[in-house]
Amino acid sequence: MGTANGDSAAGLVVSFGEMLIDFVPTVSGVSLAEAPGFLKAPGGSPANVAIAVARLGGLCAFVGKLGDDEFGRMLAAILRENGVDDSGVTFDTGARTALAFVTLRADGEREFMFYRNPSADMLLTEAELNLDLIGKAAVFHYGSISLITEPCRSAHLKAMEVAKETGALLSYDPNLRLPLWPSAAEARKQILSIWDQADIIKVSDVELEFLTGQDSVEDEVAMQLWRPTLKLLLVTLGEKGCKYYTEDFHGIVESFAVKQIDTTGAGDAFVGALLRRIVHDQSVLQDEKRLRELLRFANACGAITTTKKGAIPSLPNASEAMQLLESASDMLA
Repeated sequence: MGTANGDSAAGLVVSFGEMLIDFVPTVSGVSLAEAPGFLKAPGGSPANVAIAVARLGGLCAFVGKLGDDEFGRMLAAILRENGVDDSGVTFDTGARTALAFVTLRADGEREFMFYRNPSADMLLTEAELNLDLIGKAAVFHYGSISLITEPCRSAHLKAMEVAKETGALLSYDPNLRLPLWPSAAEARKQILSIWDQADIIKVSDVELEFLTGQDSVEDEVAMQLWRPTLKLLLVTLGEKGCKYYTEDFHGIVESFAVKQIDTTGAGDAFVGALLRRIVHDQSVLQDEKRLRELLRFANACGAITTTKKGAIPSLPNASEAMQLLESASDMLA
């Protein structure tokens, strides 16, 4: 299917959405008000996924909008330094690059404060989309933050439509950030509005509970999010691993015991690892044994990311992931 267009045979993953700067406190376990200082960390889930794919040796491009400012130019440079094609990035002269202040409080909960009123990523228009690049995607990946406001919402829907028409596999990670939505009800409605168009969807346990209204990650709850249009539904469970559901089989794949320092970007590393492998061979989605091996690799990538601070600096390369897989199988032997 992905090779319907000649260029997509090369295995290009195109990731669409926001890239921003997270400001994280220099001291952990404090509220934003108590933080004595902040370090800037590049982030934004779709951009993290793009860099995760590239770091694992895959071919990846990012499509989005940044401010024509110091931070925006810095983020575009970070994409290029990590081997991500930035020809789908545009710059807005009138709006700033998005900023987010993020802290992990002493109770383990993340606290967010966003500066987007509006930020450049929200102002991406259909006319600014690099449709040639999107049309070359074998896999097209996106989140839900780009659905919150116009004109970015229309650009997002157009990009999905073009990717689907040219035979791309559509990958969706809602990446719920409630403070950015007008209300929880609106977030749920819009996140589910494009549910039926995806081939692969990954949700966290918290997102599963939010979208179903059920305080449980049992199979019958997860299956409320299943659609006949889906090829794969994934529910990530943090250090407990991930659950997978396809039309023919379902199960759970354990994760790896590591010393966690910061969970930022773990889900993006997981998705990047998954897409990096699937882009060349979609038949793995019909083969449970191979899918389980792939999810073990994705879990390893997610686990490694939690052992270091920040998302992008901690995304693993293939040899780091293989090392963790081998050391884990040595322990089992």
